[in-house]
Amino acid sequence: MVKVGESLLPHNYEPEKLMVIIPVGGKATRLLPLTAETSKACLRFLNRPLIEFSLLPLARQGIRNFIFGVKGYTNYRDLHDYFESGYGFSARYGISPRVHIKYQPNVDDLGSADSARINIEYYNVRDPVFAVQGDNIFDVDLKELIEFHREKEAVITIALREVENVEGYGIADINNDGRIFKFVEKPTPKEAPSNLANTGLYMVSPEIRKIFKEKGVKQLMKERKRLDFGYDFIPYVINTGRPVYGYVLKGNWYDVGTPKRYLEAMRDMLEGRFSSLKDFGGKIEGENRVWVQGESFESMKRREEIIRKIKQGKIEVEGSVLIGRHCEIGDGARIVNSCIDNYTRIGKNAIIENSAIMDRAIIDEKAEIKESIIGRHVTIRSSSRKPTRIGSISVIADDVVIEEGCVLTATKIYPHQYVRREFTKQTLIPG
Repeated sequence: MVKVGESLLPHNYEPEKLMVIIPVGGKATRLLPLTAETSKACLRFLNRPLIEFSLLPLARQGIRNFIFGVKGYTNYRDLHDYFESGYGFSARYGISPRVHIKYQPNVDDLGSADSARINIEYYNVRDPVFAVQGDNIFDVDLKELIEFHREKEAVITIALREVENVEGYGIADINNDGRIFKFVEKPTPKEAPSNLANTGLYMVSPEIRKIFKEKGVKQLMKERKRLDFGYDFIPYVINTGRPVYGYVLKGNWYDVGTPKRYLEAMRDMLEGRFSSLKDFGGKIEGENRVWVQGESFESMKRREEIIRKIKQGKIEVEGSVLIGRHCEIGDGARIVNSCIDNYTRIGKNAIIENSAIMDRAIIDEKAEIKESIIGRHVTIRSSSRKPTRIGSISVIADDVVIEEGCVLTATKIYPHQYVRREFTKQTLIPG
């Protein structure tokens, strides 16, 4: 019997012993064209790389060891160049002792579970593993999840979340005790056994090392040329009769896998629905949820100028708004429930609503951007005579020039292009 107040955690389940593996191998096709040349994990989100929102809540709960299961040049380059071994991340968020970040060796994996297999072998991981999908943002009570996993004596515990629409998710069916007896990856609504979605968070016992070496797993890899957690490995473990349990998340969880979900997650987080990060730095006094960031002497001067304009009514902000460092915003601009990244210039009388503008973008006067994502180093030319309008979840990738007078509706534009005229529900690829 466990006494009241006594932890169920054995020594190797303590956070500092736990190894977190984050497979980053897919091409993130649902987020194209934003991910055409950028790792999804490093996509800008609320003025920082997306994957920081996976690392931060875990590091703040004591996790110190991470492995990025990177596949392919772009994923490795972007993650390694930004995070290196973890010093900068630790300093940025005051994590002490610091986190240690390692990387998958240059071995192509066959999916998320195969990435875990490769790294467990390469780094000789003998402690429990917490596998996390890098495009998810989640609130999880790690101690509670671990204790649930231990109580059930599970081989794998999957964090589940109730969803209204099951399409695009792995769906689990559980009994009254929480044991998963059926798991279907991305079913149609008619095929779905429940509305409990796989969040891509897996607490895994050390026994996984032996399971990866079984003939059945090797046969799966040979036949399917794939070893994905959802499609392959978890159904295999369930079918062998081992205990796989579902832990229903109490906190928020976002799958930032499509432009629509990206914008929904951005809005929710700006409105304070993510417990691990509610303050983005530089909150304006007297404003409910408006932040203007600044660190250096020069950026603080620009911050003060923007705040002065807001208080004088020269810039209109409504709802939850995050404005990054070194931004310039012209008189008459209106910004509603949006995020503006660092070094962005917004012209006079421009309108930004429910949108994300990434860093170093230039938005000329009278431009209207609604429900859309504008990539890095994009120039949107616009004038009073020929205003440019972008809306309906249009997505503009990096280093694009949009000529004045353009009207883009539900349109996707790949990097390094010069665009003119009107487009509706089109995808523009170079050449």
